Amino acid sequence: MAAWKKELGWTLLLLLSVALIGGITGLFIPLLLLLIVSLLVWQIVQISRFERWISYGGRGKYPKAKGIWEDIYYHVYQIKKREKRRKKKLGKIIDQFRKSTDALPDAAVVLGKDDEIEWANTAAKNVLGLQSSDRGQRIPNLIRFPIFVRYLKTGLFNETIIMPSPTNSHITLAVRIVSYGAGLRLLLAQDITQLRKMEKMRRDFVANVSHELRTPLTVLKGYLETLQELDEPLSPLLSHSFQQMQEQTERMQYLVDDLLLLSNLETQPKKTHCVDIPALLAKICKESESLNDSGGRVELTLETNAHLYGDEHELRSAFSNLLGNALKYSPLESVVKISWRQTPQNLVLEVVDEGEGIAETEIPRVTERFYRIDIKRSNKVAGTGLGLAIVKHVLLRHDARLAITSELYKGSTFSCYFPVERMC
Repeated sequence: MAAWKKELGWTLLLLLSVALIGGITGLFIPLLLLLIVSLLVWQIVQISRFERWISYGGRGKYPKAKGIWEDIYYHVYQIKKREKRRKKKLGKIIDQFRKSTDALPDAAVVLGKDDEIEWANTAAKNVLGLQSSDRGQRIPNLIRFPIFVRYLKTGLFNETIIMPSPTNSHITLAVRIVSYGAGLRLLLAQDITQLRKMEKMRRDFVANVSHELRTPLTVLKGYLETLQELDEPLSPLLSHSFQQMQEQTERMQYLVDDLLLLSNLETQPKKTHCVDIPALLAKICKESESLNDSGGRVELTLETNAHLYGDEHELRSAFSNLLGNALKYSPLESVVKISWRQTPQNLVLEVVDEGEGIAETEIPRVTERFYRIDIKRSNKVAGTGLGLAIVKHVLLRHDARLAITSELYKGSTFSCYFPVERMC
């Protein structure tokens, strides 16, 4: 502000001098024009010097100047200096980011709004085959797996896809994209080859052990039935012992059967044909009432006659588990409602009971293997803890999902949503 006042003071002093000299000599107008032209030329020269200095990036010490131009040079110089410090600081942050991401075992690629590669870390170069020269290239032009291209086009980035590495078909990658900033996305690819191997070993182990257990269980069950059918009366102790052995053998048999079914769901190829769901549900309801001694407890409602593409054996197992659970965990006098309906987007199977319910915190875990809710009951309910895990796997194989809503001591609703595209 002081510089402006000083500059204005000098201008007024010059005008006063011109007026004084012009009044004495009678040349006021010519002298005023000369002063205006001189000031204009001076400003043009200063603007030219400033523009030349700026055009070279304002590097080094600024040119010597007087008046307001000295302050302008100084302020611009200070701004450039602060900007340089800020750039240096940002450069260090970026270098640290690059070093840290390069140290990550997972591949990381920054994508632009048109899927062009902005940056990639070392792991991405190793497992995705990207090079430094690929910057600016669209990633679907370099990684052409159909599943990956579809993933980019759909934009459903809340899911993870599994695909082989472009550089090594023996490496399995779990790929996910995270959106951030203005149209930018971060692609993350994790090597899950070892996890897949361990999962396969676990499946093989469970399948082999379960298969091997069937024979001794069958033998034990046969001998127990033979002993119980002997004509000679048994002592109360032996009778009770045989009964306990029979119950535990049957429990082991159910567990082995469920484990084998889960193993098949994870390993066997899908079999698809048109399944008559209304007829299947009617059969399941009738069988469940007979097996659970629950005549009149099941209420079936068919709002649609739609059939479904799928595996009848798997669907039968899933629906039977849902209905069986609803009957087991509900009072004997209560009614279990099962319905089959259609919405614009889905075919929906719904099982509603009036049982003990599930706490909200437990719902995400009920489909885990062997997970059973710890509730104090007057009568212990038999089960393997695999029923809902089987339901979950069957639905996944049919592109469907399971939704659970429940309220403690009031009941639960299990809804299976099948995409309407599976209707046949």
